[in-house]
Amino acid sequence: MPDFTPTLRLPDPCVEVLHPSFLPLRLFSARLERLATGCYWAEGPVWFGDGRYLLWSDIPNDRILRWDECSGTTSVFRAPSGHANGLARDRQGRLLACEHGTRRITRTEHDGRITVLADHFGGKRLNSPNDIVCASDGGIWFTDPPFGIAGWWEGGPATPEVPHGVYRIAPDTGALQCVLDDLAGPNGLAFSPDERVLYVVESRATPHRVIWAYDVDGARLTNKRRFVDAAGPGAYDGIAVDVLGNVWCGFGSNGSAEADAAALDGVRVYDASGRALAHIHLPERCANLCFGGAHYNRLFMASSSGVYALHVGVEGVVR
Repeated sequence: MPDFTPTLRLPDPCVEVLHPSFLPLRLFSARLERLATGCYWAEGPVWFGDGRYLLWSDIPNDRILRWDECSGTTSVFRAPSGHANGLARDRQGRLLACEHGTRRITRTEHDGRITVLADHFGGKRLNSPNDIVCASDGGIWFTDPPFGIAGWWEGGPATPEVPHGVYRIAPDTGALQCVLDDLAGPNGLAFSPDERVLYVVESRATPHRVIWAYDVDGARLTNKRRFVDAAGPGAYDGIAVDVLGNVWCGFGSNGSAEADAAALDGVRVYDASGRALAHIHLPERCANLCFGGAHYNRLFMASSSGVYALHVGVEGVVR
């Protein structure tokens, strides 16, 4: 596991301010913490405020883990998990999960039963649902790249049957609609605070990794435009949005020879115009992140072998 020792210096030097407008969002006495370690590949964190706990996926280990805010302990929430990746909550507070191994979207009912929401489109199996978000109207949006069927690591080897896609499950009928099928490796996704914009990471775009922005028109996405470009050896993964409209991105190297992973690993923050505001440096790559805590101003970062946390001066959007 990577070495990590909380800093004694304030403000925490792990938080690099790239633009002065981020200064009000940096809490002077907040320090980066490591909450858990020992994962093979930590992903998809989601906060349960009513229970004061965090869930996240450890995909290769085929389990969902739980960190309890009151005790500070980590335990196994579910194993096997279907090689779960992205997690979210629906409008009734139920857990939604993207499962690589079973190639489906599931919902955990309040009594613990598991309901399958989607596993096929047009009579063909989904690839390996990756990340997921529930809109205020109850519509469930998720990405479906083939990462989980590439081999025996995050699922099982299989041949893709459908294009890389972004899907929406209708809240009234449960019908599955493909809203995008022109991205290479659609990954993280998140809505702007007013839900008029959907951000989608294209993690296999060439030559650079890109985050696209789309206008949301009911179940349709229009006006595709480039929000930000990693523009070099960097790569995006999961994303989250705060109430000011800033986009917080899991960040790391794209695996190229010129990549300086130590400098790239962490979280990159952009304002709604795409201007870089800050970089939170972590000792390992950040895969995905979410806001939580009592006031939703605690950033939880699922990062390769474990989970890190940092209190910040802005609240995340509560979905």
